[in-house]
Amino acid sequence: MTAAGGSPTGNSPRIGYAPEGPGPPGSWYPAFTAAEMERRRHALAGLLQRRGIEHALLYGVDRSGSAIQWVTGWPVTREAAAVVSPGERDVLFVCYNNHVPNARLLALEADVRPGGGSALAAGLALLASRGTARSRAGVIGPVPARSYDRLVASAGRVEFLDEEYTRLRLVKSGEEIEWLRAGARMSDDAVAALAREAGPGLTEAGACAILESAYIAAGGLTHIHYLTATAMARPSQCVPAQWPSARPLHAGDALSCEVSASYWGYPGQLLRTFSVGSQPSPAYRELHEVADAAFDAMTARLRPGATGDDLLGAAGVITAAGFTVYDDLAHGYGGGYLPPVLTRADLEHRRTAEFTFTAGMTVVIQPNVITLDEQAGVQTGEMVLVTEDGWESLHRFPRGFGRIG
Repeated sequence: MTAAGGSPTGNSPRIGYAPEGPGPPGSWYPAFTAAEMERRRHALAGLLQRRGIEHALLYGVDRSGSAIQWVTGWPVTREAAAVVSPGERDVLFVCYNNHVPNARLLALEADVRPGGGSALAAGLALLASRGTARSRAGVIGPVPARSYDRLVASAGRVEFLDEEYTRLRLVKSGEEIEWLRAGARMSDDAVAALAREAGPGLTEAGACAILESAYIAAGGLTHIHYLTATAMARPSQCVPAQWPSARPLHAGDALSCEVSASYWGYPGQLLRTFSVGSQPSPAYRELHEVADAAFDAMTARLRPGATGDDLLGAAGVITAAGFTVYDDLAHGYGGGYLPPVLTRADLEHRRTAEFTFTAGMTVVIQPNVITLDEQAGVQTGEMVLVTEDGWESLHRFPRGFGRIG
């Protein structure tokens, strides 16, 4: 197998769970190959070398971000801090302490230690023992501002490397793309279950239960599932809500959703709109037709060498039709919310987006068109892969204005 960036990744990653039989406990978890994990450590070491930095502190908290997981394999639970010094074994501190045994099964190449009362404090103490007053340390992840003085005292000169670290993630390896395909399949299954089982009387919270039931048993986790329903004749919601309400669905509603089921930190993203128990109203049909036209125009320009500005120009069909957007028109995805992030301001004021696409990048194209009064809107879009000669959708769920109930 060859990585999207052109480097070999060795044997295929372990997707799913081990076959029947006892086996070592770690074999029951999905895993990237040793070659893939070494590729990542080499990329991080190269970044540190280019910046003249001796050590790096990676920090994660409350399952947010991917700084820790990309290098060690551990999806952060409560808190984790990793100290990376090229030429030495990575040290990973994990809180709570009873999470350490599980972390040792997933972060096989790291020296996993209990974090005690604070993984960050433990990481800073190790950093201080390795450094000198003239040392330079790189920091990646959401280290809280209240810890800045301790950080400087432990690490000497501090440089925040989040932006450079993010750039390491833009082009996906072949193995990462396989995991993203798994996340996309789970997201498709979730929306297919919603389309099959939802109907009048179902609450938004009940819809979330349907979504999750489609992928939890397959090993997926919820990254997001946002949705909202509103009467097409008297709309009052233009985008999905982050927290589901107790509102039941009614015939004549439009139900919009944005769903990302995650396969071990690698989610898909699928956005769709359905009419409930009726045909779409003329106003909603027009909104969706404009959204479809924008999706087609944007993807027609998506290829290596295309710029963010190219996609913004293609999305001009939205404002030309008298509509706008609330959400981003497009954003990088897979391992974080990544560049380019093309926003409503970019569309309406035509600011140039200085970004060039490369093969191996994954991006969500989502021209979620709304009315100017922000009362009605549709969701349509999905995560796609930039290929050598264009793009490929990672999703299989059909496009178009769906109907349920």
